[in-house]
Amino acid sequence: MSRKLMAALVLFAVAALPSVTLAASDSKVLTINATVAARAKLTIAPSTINFPDADPDVTPQIPANENSVIVLANVRTSSAGVSTLTCLANGDLASGSSNIAISQVSWTAAGTGYVNGTMSKAAAQSVGSWTGSGANVGNIDFTLANSWAYNVGSYTQTVSYTLTAP
Repeated sequence: MSRKLMAALVLFAVAALPSVTLAASDSKVLTINATVAARAKLTIAPSTINFPDADPDVTPQIPANENSVIVLANVRTSSAGVSTLTCLANGDLASGSSNIAISQVSWTAAGTGYVNGTMSKAAAQSVGSWTGSGANVGNIDFTLANSWAYNVGSYTQTVSYTLTAP
């Protein structure tokens, strides 16, 4: 038998053998669940501002030494949810029995959604609002209306800022 014929017979015999499958498979489905809740996180830096003494004739509006104050309002809400940032003073600026009306403190704001305003001890004032989730960065510059009528003293007051994400 010739080599060519022998090779052809071997190939034919191998091809005629039943094919053997050596692999096996199986598949499963994985379900992934995630819970995402509304969140609000507020950062204000610095957390203390100071108005230096100044001549009311020369400086009618005293800027805070720490201007600009950086505000970061991180919110997670629905795509149509409107989050708000407000502030409310806990009273007038006080030094012993002397007071300066807190309404003498005002601010100008920069950054998307942030608004200018004036401090109040009676009603929360809007500082900003945003629709949907995001990290909302702004700068606030504070001023104190200067007056010859203020009594000498070191005045202080706290202001509460509230960030709400529905």
